[in-house]
Amino acid sequence: MEEADQPSTARMIDFWLGGEHHFPVDVAAARAFEGAYGPCAPLFRQMRGFLGRAVRAIAAAGVDGFLVFGAGVPTRGNVHEVAPEATVLYTDVDPVTIRLGQRILAGSDRAGYGFGDATDVGTIDPALLHRFVPGWGRRPVGVVFLGLAAFLDDATLAGTLDELYAAVAPGSFLAVDFDSEELAAHPQALAMMGPAFRMRPPAAFAPLLGRWTPTDDGIVPVQHWRPEEPPADLPDAFYGALATKSAA
Repeated sequence: MEEADQPSTARMIDFWLGGEHHFPVDVAAARAFEGAYGPCAPLFRQMRGFLGRAVRAIAAAGVDGFLVFGAGVPTRGNVHEVAPEATVLYTDVDPVTIRLGQRILAGSDRAGYGFGDATDVGTIDPALLHRFVPGWGRRPVGVVFLGLAAFLDDATLAGTLDELYAAVAPGSFLAVDFDSEELAAHPQALAMMGPAFRMRPPAAFAPLLGRWTPTDDGIVPVQHWRPEEPPADLPDAFYGALATKSAA
């Protein structure tokens, strides 16, 4: 299996979720981060739970095609497992993670993986887009935009979400999350996130959605978004929302 000499957040998350698709460099980075912050697995299990509940809600609305940005490693309860009748295109910008995802999905005719920069939907291979998200721009789709907002400044994030709004058909959904200011209390861990990492107070989240309309659930800590059991007692590190483009 291909090795990696630099850690990847996507593969670190796979490690925290108990997956099998990561490398020693990712484990070392994950453990170093936990040394500065504390246990991370419970937080990412809650994030994966939010993803699953949001995807099931989108599928229940009749949507059967998903485009996933910043997909990371497509394992452990990811979109194609939660909505097995749907077709899914995973995208990322990290070449090692893309190749890993392609190997994982090699036997699937309903899920694919390719390059895609979340800030420019035009970077996605049109053949892949129309194979795995048929009717793109004409039929409602589910867009998954998790783990990305913290690495985009306000103008870029707002512009990106607005471009996605313009690109999708009415009736489409957006699953999105934001990082709170939780890491401010852990300066060593915050430093490990790099200079591009942006924390935001909850009041800043809604304006960034622009024309997207959150469901009545609002933008809430991910463990409180339509919980199927009593929410875990965890820091409110991630806030999530499901938003819609109103039907014409």
